[in-house]
Amino acid sequence: MTETSHNYVDGEWVAADTGETFTVRNPADRSDVAGEFQQSGTEDAEAAVEAAAEASETWADTPGPERGRVLRAAGQNLADRKDELTETLVREEGKARPEAAGEVQRAVDIFAYYATKASDVGGTVKASSGEQTRLYTVNEPVGVAGLITPWNYPIAIPAWKIAPALATGNTIVFKPASQAPGVSRKLVECLDEAGLPDGVLNYVTGPGSEVGKTFSTHEAVDAVSFTGSSAVGDTVGQQANETGKRVQLEMGGKNPAVVMPSADVDEAVDIAASGAFGVTGQACTATSRAIVHEDVYDEFVEGAVAAAEAIEVGPGLDEAEMGPQVSESELDSTLEYVDIGVDEGATLETGGNEVDVGDGFFVEPAVFSDVEPDMRIAQEEIFGPVLAVIPVGSYEEAVEVANGVRYGLSASIVTQDLSEANRFVDDSESGVVKVNEETTGLELHVPFGGMKDSSSETYREQGDAGLDFYTISKTVYMNY
Repeated sequence: MTETSHNYVDGEWVAADTGETFTVRNPADRSDVAGEFQQSGTEDAEAAVEAAAEASETWADTPGPERGRVLRAAGQNLADRKDELTETLVREEGKARPEAAGEVQRAVDIFAYYATKASDVGGTVKASSGEQTRLYTVNEPVGVAGLITPWNYPIAIPAWKIAPALATGNTIVFKPASQAPGVSRKLVECLDEAGLPDGVLNYVTGPGSEVGKTFSTHEAVDAVSFTGSSAVGDTVGQQANETGKRVQLEMGGKNPAVVMPSADVDEAVDIAASGAFGVTGQACTATSRAIVHEDVYDEFVEGAVAAAEAIEVGPGLDEAEMGPQVSESELDSTLEYVDIGVDEGATLETGGNEVDVGDGFFVEPAVFSDVEPDMRIAQEEIFGPVLAVIPVGSYEEAVEVANGVRYGLSASIVTQDLSEANRFVDDSESGVVKVNEETTGLELHVPFGGMKDSSSETYREQGDAGLDFYTISKTVYMNY
């Protein structure tokens, strides 16, 4: 019998007041129940906020090195349970096992990083114009942070929000995505076992319309950090702004890989295919468009087709290279976009069919050629393993096409021309720019965030920038 998971509020594992639960099933095998979770309501979310507010002052007064000790212990707990966490992630979200293991390790590394940073959260000293005045700043926690996270990176993204929030002395109310809440529950367990005081972190599962909305609107919540779709992010941002909260939104992407004539085409294919089909294309930084110079276009398309057809699709627990989509609705959406691409006149070179592998949501990785920049498959986020290959005749046209979407998250250029590489860094309208690398994959110690509709363009995540969102600066004039 499947164990029912509870919410974590004020240091206790508790059932929701609603008395209702929901079931999470393995997207690779619908007969496999990955867990039962609380279908919480507004009252449950409010109780979590109240607990976080009550604990706020004490945690803020806790010395940074002590907060870092808790984070370091939590990171070690995650490392000790890595195999368990990896299997939970695969069963819930569907990633191939190596991808899931890499994500769990990312969470371990994030906690180690911010454990050290907790000792450095302070301020700056400036020279004063007065002879007997000390002038300095103090960084203080914002207060209660509401964190709303997506299903596609169900432990890494919670980690890169939770760790800096705790390191800087904030308390937290946390709502994971309902498609994959179990691995983040285990993350909370690791923090609890590390000695995190009661009320500092509160975990509540349930619908965004009640739990998420409460976190976005409650007067005791001081900041809201959201990662997810642009449609939901816009709603969360409006709700938070109406109540005067600090807001951080990271949303969708339509990320290009530009391939120029000087590129090693085999390398360009590897970069684009890895970015497009890794994690089943279910990443906001996934390579959705390959913008390829006409001189190497045919060779690139041939290589991309071969790369897609070589991928083994199947259950992540069975060591397949590409797992399922997370849900039937995500699979249906990808299949619909394949039909849209064909109807628009693009050439479906390979893939795009549902794969009959057991009882799961599997699809073949798809490659389209002859794609026009204004087609829907070249403009809209698909969130599946679909690569649209667009021909261009010059660097200038490539940049125009790359920037010609509403999103601006990640972009890559593959070139051996140093001038093109540097120009692209300047010309790209995206928050992350890469040269001869895939659009996916992020270093944890540098800022991450998008431009245009990919982000609120307020605060960045990760690295030192990840601390800024959770702190507010106080300037002190000390006349002695």
